[in-house]
Amino acid sequence: MNIHQQSLMHPALSRLQDRTLLRTLGHVAGRWTAASDAADFAVTDPATGLLVARVAALGMTQTEAAIAAAEAAFAPWRDRLPQDRARILRRWGELMLANAEDLALIMTLEQGKPLAESRGEIAYAAEFLDWYAGEALRLNAESVTPHLKNAEMIVRREALGPVGVVTPWNFPSAMITRKVAAALAAGCTAVVHPSAETPLSGLALAELAERAGLPAGVMNVVPGDAETIVGRMCADPRLRAMSFTGSTEIGKMIAARCAATMKRLVMELGGHAPLIIFSDADVERAVSIAIDAKFATSGQDCLAANRIYVERPLLATFTRRFAERIAALKVGAGLESDTEIGPLMHARALAKVEAQVKDALDRGGRLLTGGTTHPELPLAYLPTLLEGVPEDALIHREETFGPVAAVMCFDTEEEVIVRANASEYGLAAYIVTKDGARALRLSRALAYGMVAINRVKITGGPVPFGGWKQSGLGREGSRHGMEAFTELKYLCIDTAA
Repeated sequence: MNIHQQSLMHPALSRLQDRTLLRTLGHVAGRWTAASDAADFAVTDPATGLLVARVAALGMTQTEAAIAAAEAAFAPWRDRLPQDRARILRRWGELMLANAEDLALIMTLEQGKPLAESRGEIAYAAEFLDWYAGEALRLNAESVTPHLKNAEMIVRREALGPVGVVTPWNFPSAMITRKVAAALAAGCTAVVHPSAETPLSGLALAELAERAGLPAGVMNVVPGDAETIVGRMCADPRLRAMSFTGSTEIGKMIAARCAATMKRLVMELGGHAPLIIFSDADVERAVSIAIDAKFATSGQDCLAANRIYVERPLLATFTRRFAERIAALKVGAGLESDTEIGPLMHARALAKVEAQVKDALDRGGRLLTGGTTHPELPLAYLPTLLEGVPEDALIHREETFGPVAAVMCFDTEEEVIVRANASEYGLAAYIVTKDGARALRLSRALAYGMVAINRVKITGGPVPFGGWKQSGLGREGSRHGMEAFTELKYLCIDTAA
């Protein structure tokens, strides 16, 4: 039985309309590639523990081949007319949308998120392909007003070269397209290492990219052991940039390893978002914002609101309604139609959540709802609300990455700004208030790269996504997302007769 046949074991795979989207080999130089020693690894459904697929565990040889393929494909891809690159990116996005149900099913099986959220991610991921298809046409040169006699001065952006892309398990499609679409639009080629927990989404994207007409070697997908693959990517001077989404700790390790080859770095790292609710807010709207900001992707989101500050006059009413809404959230397997909270990704994630809750209660915090695992889903943790947790507790100092919310009280605007900024992270912050002047004051005072005012959804193709402090380097999305994948070249032309 070969690898692909072994993958057809989970009963839900019978729902796939296009079985060829379930790819289990790496994609190198336009060829589906197994490990030289036939090594593979298991991808399992977090909800049931059932095997979804056994995926080829590529190693050093295949990683070097992928880098060589990206290098060989770079000049021809760079030299294509931008409208040609745009046409392929746009077609790739169209194919994603046409196959959205299959892509969402694959994602839910390997990642565990509710199927509705997986569908949303597919649409979100395809948006980056369409956005950067347009941006490929706008990578313009600029004229410089000369300061020298008889000189014409031009500055233009040129493609950087082959780049490395390392993506996480919580958004296994969108994190690939957000990075790769920007790189390809700029004229770069890519070597992608998807998380070992969720490689199937990335391999399905490679299948669709091939169908869209992406030339061999322009995007290579290398599943397998991160230490081997990413280590080689960091060390190889042929890759001119590394784009990584994941924890701050791992981001620092990658940055250190890339220093020897002076790679350009794009780092979308940890978050520990504050949600600040003032007493003039409508309670029901504030609760809905808190639910959405905290519990999307079962809390496994760098944008999740981890520290919820509520002004004292509203605290009791808000906390009561918030607890009621949390207790009503439906926990279940991602394939169940009414599931709102799915299982956590793996046992390590569950252990971290349990440790944070225990620490909070040991320090005097009060449990209002939840606080335990689901009786039938071993990796699912019941949506939980804590209050009265001191600020030295783990849950206020570490990114939670799970369905646990902690509510704290504040009395003044000045006080809550200091408390919200007292973090090494600076990715996103949320404000809920009817006072427009206050919202603007806080948006300036908060040391975060993105601030959401009276809403939760703020990301998308046109948005420069990224954080301050130890939440990352550079930006993804928007025209700024292409900057890391280009070099500036200055031309000074003598115009004397």
